[in-house]
Amino acid sequence: QVQLVESGGGLVQTGDSLRLSCAASGRTFRSWPMGWFRQAPGKEREFVASISSSGSSTYYADSVKGRFTISRDNVCHLRMNSLKPEDTAVYYCATKNTYTATALYTRDYEYDYWGQGTQVTVSS
Repeated sequence: QVQLVESGGGLVQTGDSLRLSCAASGRTFRSWPMGWFRQAPGKEREFVASISSSGSSTYYADSVKGRFTISRDNVCHLRMNSLKPEDTAVYYCATKNTYTATALYTRDYEYDYWGQGTQVTVSS
């Protein structure tokens, strides 16, 4: 079974930065596309960022564009700068079983495997 584990969350103040990481294990490949989603208390899960299998293409939600950066090496990362209270949520990483080099995915139902999430809290 494919397993994803997020780490790096915590409690920070407005304007601070955090770097989340997502490690994959099991029957998976590091070349699969990856995505980050988040879910705030009482809210629906929403798309944050995605990266293609090749790593050459990325896409961001309007709410985080210019502040967050998704990247990949041995694991997938989400660097979050200029954090706001509105960013408070549980952050989840996900991966899709596909080999398309440049495709990007922004819908939760497009992904096949999910981690358990890591809490990010931004105080005002």
